[in-house]
Amino acid sequence: MNSTSLDMLQTAVNAADKMGGEDFVALDVAQPMPLADIFFIVTGRSDRNVIAIAEEVERELLKTGHKLLRREGKAEGRWVLCDFGDLIVHVFHQEEREYYGLERLWKDCPTVPFETPTRAGDEPDFD
Repeated sequence: MNSTSLDMLQTAVNAADKMGGEDFVALDVAQPMPLADIFFIVTGRSDRNVIAIAEEVERELLKTGHKLLRREGKAEGRWVLCDFGDLIVHVFHQEEREYYGLERLWKDCPTVPFETPTRAGDEPDFD
């Protein structure tokens, strides 16, 4: 996995976080899938939120010079796939994420670490 993939992932994480995305997971899929390095999976709370997250991820990655190769599912807002080559972003509505279970399908792939920004106003969780 190259540093460009990791930079792309961090940009996508920041954009998804900004739009209220939840339950982030990044999987290293380079070994079983030589056409991509990372799957970034994120959940939106509603159809509109799913679309907003996908649009913000696209916008931020395009601003940093990365080209969107393919997008699917934006009209429905249930599962939007954005293919940036080395990084494939999956933005799911909660029900679709549970149904399709990409984490289960790719369970043999290691996770990729990333930093999640702290949203303004978040209270620390001391539980």
